[in-house]
Amino acid sequence: MFRTSLLLLVVFTITVPVAAGDNYRVATFQADVTPPLGSLLYVKPLATVEHPLLAKGIILEAGDERYVLCAVDWCVMLGPTHAMFRQKAAAAAGTDVKNVAIQCVHQHTSPPHDGGAQELLDQQKNPPSYRSMEQLEEITDRLAVAVKKALDGFQPFDTVGTGQAKVDRVAAIRRVITEDGTLLTRWSACTDPALRAMPEGPIDPWLKTVTLAQGEKPIVRMHYYATHPQSFYRDGRASYDFPGIARQRLQEEEGVFQIYFTGCSGDVTAGKYNDGTPEARAELAERLFAGMKASAESTRFAPVGKIAWRSVPLQFVARTDGDRNPEKARTILEDPLAAPDARINAASTLACIARLAKPIDVSCLTLGPARILCLPGEPMVAYQRFAQQARPDEFVAVAGYGLASTGYICTEEVFQQGGYEPSASNVVPESEQVLKDAIRRALGAE
Repeated sequence: MFRTSLLLLVVFTITVPVAAGDNYRVATFQADVTPPLGSLLYVKPLATVEHPLLAKGIILEAGDERYVLCAVDWCVMLGPTHAMFRQKAAAAAGTDVKNVAIQCVHQHTSPPHDGGAQELLDQQKNPPSYRSMEQLEEITDRLAVAVKKALDGFQPFDTVGTGQAKVDRVAAIRRVITEDGTLLTRWSACTDPALRAMPEGPIDPWLKTVTLAQGEKPIVRMHYYATHPQSFYRDGRASYDFPGIARQRLQEEEGVFQIYFTGCSGDVTAGKYNDGTPEARAELAERLFAGMKASAESTRFAPVGKIAWRSVPLQFVARTDGDRNPEKARTILEDPLAAPDARINAASTLACIARLAKPIDVSCLTLGPARILCLPGEPMVAYQRFAQQARPDEFVAVAGYGLASTGYICTEEVFQQGGYEPSASNVVPESEQVLKDAIRRALGAE
């Protein structure tokens, strides 16, 4: 049985807004975060690098405060892995870790990294090979160097631009429910003509762009769109996939630094329009690029007005049913004769339960007319629509895939329906209301 007692911590960390026009500066940074060849990627060792995996972000300075937003071309980061990225970025930027949001883009041609599982494996006899914490130290050191170097390149900005455009034939709902109530799964790559012919479903078709500028001269653009960013994968190849291809193409064309954040995509994929071929990836990249360009071209600028950062710690309750039973997981982890994958999964289960015992930050950066909401885990697209409805008269951009120890964050309805996503969730079904309350508070829409 699930534990049903839920605790929401309502203590805020709120930065007092700086007076309009006072010392607003921004710097951009980029670091190569590609693991070494031979290290575990998604399901296979890294054999070749098609595209370097990048961490791209901004350091925002408002008076005496600094904030960091960063999108990393990794699949997911759990426990100490996510903490290490945040801590090193914060130290390099000269700010508090609560002022740093690290989000994954979530390509599956990149690492899912669970430092907590590795720490537990390191304590065992004859542990299976999994992740290298030494490599993680080296990769996050490269990020810290890039962030620190960026401090020499601050530029003043006085306007914030907001734009949006519908993206054509990229995203579609993964959970397809037929007329007779049957639940079907339309994976990121789909070759079933009948499944591909079914409607897109309740996605968020809008790509949103936030631009920081001097007047109307852009310095950096940040794009937000909700879909799993997978075309073809599981082949030992590092790639930033079609979102990275579109992102880098627009950067080259505009001469403006571009960052791409994946929104709430737990139940959204490109499977309706993707058969898993390189040709399909090229088409997805082309259509996403067109959406990004149209969103950028629709930008309307307004004075910054104010900058504020609000951080809300919330407490999820971990699932401990079935295979997530901690005693069962501990027995498997400590058995040197158990299958390597079983021991790794057991270590990950225990690490997630331990991490979920602590609060998780939900943060919102107010930039003049825009609010940028940064969420943990892999939320359903319903949470993105909920956030926008909580502030219907404002421009709300949402990034998912922060700390991933939650796994999928489903709605209660999805838990009742069953299927893949609930099976991959590490939190109880009652978490829907907990996350929605945190979203309202982070947006200042109590």
